[in-house]
Amino acid sequence: MERISQCPPGVHRLGDSVVNFYVVEEPDGLVLVDAGLPGHRRMLSDTLTGLGASVTDIKAVLLTHAHIDHIGLAARLHREAGAAVWTHRADAPTLAAARPARAAVKPERSIVPYLLRRPAAVALPLRLASQGGFSPEPVREPDTFDGRLVLDRVPGSPEAVPLPGHTPGSTAYFFPRHGAVFTGDALITHDGLTGARGPRLICRAFTHDSAAALASLDRLAELTERDADLTLLPGHGEPMAHGLAEAVTRARGLGVV
Repeated sequence: MERISQCPPGVHRLGDSVVNFYVVEEPDGLVLVDAGLPGHRRMLSDTLTGLGASVTDIKAVLLTHAHIDHIGLAARLHREAGAAVWTHRADAPTLAAARPARAAVKPERSIVPYLLRRPAAVALPLRLASQGGFSPEPVREPDTFDGRLVLDRVPGSPEAVPLPGHTPGSTAYFFPRHGAVFTGDALITHDGLTGARGPRLICRAFTHDSAAALASLDRLAELTERDADLTLLPGHGEPMAHGLAEAVTRARGLGVV
C-alpha cells in the first residue's frame, strides 16, 4: 500500500523503508520519478488502480540516478507501457549495462566500516536482495540529457537539474505545478546505512564524489531563490513539505560522513 506522507496533491509516494519512488499526476499523463525495486511491481499496480489508471497511463520514467534501488521497474515499464525512460547521459552507461549492479561507479569508501559501526544496517542489502534489487533489467537506449533542461516531452514539463556527486549523473526534477523537487539521493532525509535522520547528503559508502555532492547543493539553493516554498521529495526518508530551503541549509552544515 502507498504510505501517507507530506506529498503535494497529485503526488504519490511509493516504496518501503529502504527507498522511495513517486507517481506524479499531470493532465496529459502520469510520470514515475525513479522506479523502485522489482518487488514493488504489485504496489505500483495497486496505486494505479486506486487512481483509476493503468501502467499504460505512465508516459515517462525519470531516473534521478542509475543505482539499483532506483531503476528496478524502469525496463519493464518501457517494454510493457511504452514509457520513455529518462536519465542523465553520465549515468546512461550504468543503466544500459548487462549487469547494472556491477556497472555503477565506485563510491569513495567501503561499506564495511559502516557495517562494523552499525551492524543493524546489514538489513539494508538483505532488503534489496529480497526485492530483486541486485538483478534489475538494463534499459538499453534511454532518453538522455546533458545539462539543465526543461523536458517538454514529459507531462508537466519538469526541469532536470543535474546534481553530480552521488553519481556522475545524479539529477533532481522540479515540477512547477506541484511545487515539488525530487532529489533522489543527492539530498535525503534518512541514511539507511548510518541510521541518521533529517536532511543530509548520503554517506561516502554510497557517494562517488563528496566534494561535488556538496557543491551541487548550490543548484538546489538556486531553485529556492525562485520559489521559497518548495517541497523536498527525497529518494530515502520522509518528504519535507515546503522544506527544501531548510533542508539544503542543514545538509550543508552536516557535510558528508
